Amino acid sequence: MITLLRQRLRRDLWQFVIWIGGTAVLAAFTVSAVNGSYGTETDRVNLLATAAANPVIMLFRGLPSGADLGAFTGFLILPFLAMMAAFMSSFMAVRHTRADEDAGRTELVAATPAGRVAPLVATIVHGLIANALLAALVAVAFLACGLPATGSLVAGLGSGALGFFAYGVGLIGAQVFASGRSANAFGVWVMLVAYLVAGLGNALGTPSADLQRIQSAPLAWFSPYGWIENARPWADDNLWPVALCALVAAGLAAASVALQSVRDLGESLLPERRARATAGAALSSSTGLVWALTWPAILGWAIGGFVSGLLATSLSSVLSQAATQLPSVEQLLAALTQGGSLAVGAIVIFFTLVGVLAACCGVQIVGRARQEEAHGTVEALLATPVGRVRWLADYVAIATIGAAATVGGAIVGAAAGLAGQSAPDWSLFGDAVVVGAGQFVAALVFIVVTALVLTVLPRATLAVGWTLVGLATVVGLFGPLYRLPDWIVHLAPIAAAPTVTGSGTDVQGLWWLVAAVLIGGAASLALMRRRELAGDG
Repeated sequence: MITLLRQRLRRDLWQFVIWIGGTAVLAAFTVSAVNGSYGTETDRVNLLATAAANPVIMLFRGLPSGADLGAFTGFLILPFLAMMAAFMSSFMAVRHTRADEDAGRTELVAATPAGRVAPLVATIVHGLIANALLAALVAVAFLACGLPATGSLVAGLGSGALGFFAYGVGLIGAQVFASGRSANAFGVWVMLVAYLVAGLGNALGTPSADLQRIQSAPLAWFSPYGWIENARPWADDNLWPVALCALVAAGLAAASVALQSVRDLGESLLPERRARATAGAALSSSTGLVWALTWPAILGWAIGGFVSGLLATSLSSVLSQAATQLPSVEQLLAALTQGGSLAVGAIVIFFTLVGVLAACCGVQIVGRARQEEAHGTVEALLATPVGRVRWLADYVAIATIGAAATVGGAIVGAAAGLAGQSAPDWSLFGDAVVVGAGQFVAALVFIVVTALVLTVLPRATLAVGWTLVGLATVVGLFGPLYRLPDWIVHLAPIAAAPTVTGSGTDVQGLWWLVAAVLIGGAASLALMRRRELAGDG
């Protein structure tokens, strides 16, 4: 088992550097940004009052626990540190289990004296080490920035515990689903739903009289994010919710060992869908083949878009009511939304997240092209009259359809949210269409850039594509908090996309986004004409 553990640690060295190092840097950077942007207690008190009165902010931040520098920092960044730990862990768990089974490596290892159990145990220990290291570095980052030691330790342990919980989710997904792609999708959606459940639980919670602290609603306790947020680092420093998260994570890991003992190698607990005896008309073309391979993923992202759009407009009445009760909140939120109404601000916030979902959908589909190439399945396709350029163009076209379906789902959701109101303001639907269209263009940038990387550096396609989405999300959403220059913030396509402000539509970086799509798309297709296939070696 020691040899297998060393192999996993060596294989994931750069994963550790990027994910764990990036999480620690984000923690330290946030403390510096809070000192710069909210250096006085009055600034922090005002923002916490805004958050306590605004469910939209509560959906995407942590749990307010006071205006002290440490507690305020935890409110702003703790859920995002935990989310980075969760995604790292879930992907890593699937990589060393179901993905290795897909590639045939697990069968080779099982034929040695290691058997079937030792590799899985080594994988579990590997996840423990990764998240223990992440917890330690996050705690050290906060300590180095001058925050109290106990709160720093609780924040680090909370991030690591949630990461190990997600690791357990990934291990369960690897047992249940028949492919690494399905197992990864399962892990991502479980953690996104858990994040939303915690956010809703916090939004429905009870604020204190001074609006500086919120008591979570019971719903938050159904989510691991809710557990670590209720640890309240730098305020209450409760370790028992962190221990609860770690205990459940250990249970998931143990369950994965038990599940592996009842299934055959290469099989899954959830059987694959039966194939048709004869191919449909759609499979007569390579484009139809790509669609058949990717439509379940597109459907999943479109459902996520629909839910986001539904929340964007259905919460508008709640926001208006909060502003009526607290005029100071209305002034603060008007500033946050660039002079627009609270309802328009909700649409901008939610549809920016829709843009992230659309970009993820597109990158996943173009990344599927790289996976097919690495597995060698594309060689048989290219032996037919289908050429390399047509092959890549099919994936780019279906990725574009996927991004459009995600944004379209959000727009339909926005209409449904308005239709459910007694006195809907249908002008908000027009705002949703404008912001959604802008985010669709932003998603296209990620699609063509990933396609360009596929042609130039094929083995780096997945790493670069997902890294760019992550960087753009952090810069686009957190850039103003970190007081980054506008030109840096607008390098993130989701921040440069056309939006709606108090003075009307702002096209912002529309033209450079369109130019990037046209140039990147043409360059990727032109370069693909001369590129040789690159296997997984």
